[in-house]
Amino acid sequence: MTRSHLLEDPTLARCREQYRDIKKALEGVGYFCKGTVLSRTLKCGRSTCPCAHDPASRHGPYFEWTYKAGGKTVHHRLSAQEAKLYDAASSEHRKLKQLLRRMETVSRRALERAARHTQKTG
Repeated sequence: MTRSHLLEDPTLARCREQYRDIKKALEGVGYFCKGTVLSRTLKCGRSTCPCAHDPASRHGPYFEWTYKAGGKTVHHRLSAQEAKLYDAASSEHRKLKQLLRRMETVSRRALERAARHTQKTG
């Protein structure tokens, strides 16, 4: 099949359109970082403190950003304002990964279709 036939193939045309849409969605991805933001409450360790007996009286919340680097889990303490920023960035990272998975799926489908056409005209 010639190059013009590849351009006319409806499956490849759909793949090109989907790929373009994903690229456009990638433009909307903001700052991102991998990891998770956690909110923790802690016991102080004093037996006379209410936190020792009542989970609702624990100290906090304390915010923590956790991620993996070099096979190790890394923890960073955050302020409440920083936690909001990092939580949004973590959400953007998940969005980015989803878009890249979709992009790879569309690419694979287009490559398989183009390879089939190449083998037929071979």
